[in-house]
Amino acid sequence: MKPAHFRGPRRLLAVVLAVGLSPSVLGCAVQAAQTVEIDIRYSRFSPEEVTVPIGVPVTFVLRNDDPIDHEWIVGDEEIHAVHRTSTEPIHDARPTEVMLPAMTTRTSTVTFQQPGRLRFICHLPGHEAYGMIGVVNIVP
Repeated sequence: MKPAHFRGPRRLLAVVLAVGLSPSVLGCAVQAAQTVEIDIRYSRFSPEEVTVPIGVPVTFVLRNDDPIDHEWIVGDEEIHAVHRTSTEPIHDARPTEVMLPAMTTRTSTVTFQQPGRLRFICHLPGHEAYGMIGVVNIVP
């Protein structure tokens, strides 16, 4: 029996690349990880809407250029309902919940498994009401 690294799709991809063919020639799509930058300035997310592929690791570079703290919470309405009333002071345990101290940059890598639209919101007091809301569109 051949070792595992000589079988399956990884071997096919290696052969395709070795002979200089594009993976799409054989009908297999290989998507590389993506990077999305989101800046925070004047208590606003920019851009306010991003589109990412399903099943592909996306590294979010979150840059807080404000002199005050913010957070970046991504989720459905159930997640946001919890955070609106939560007393959880730190959110760095999950890749979709990031604390952003003033004048800092943080990264978080997320692989979304379902297509749809999720919102990202800063739930610090008054920030959501001020408009610190954005959307992640997850597409096939």
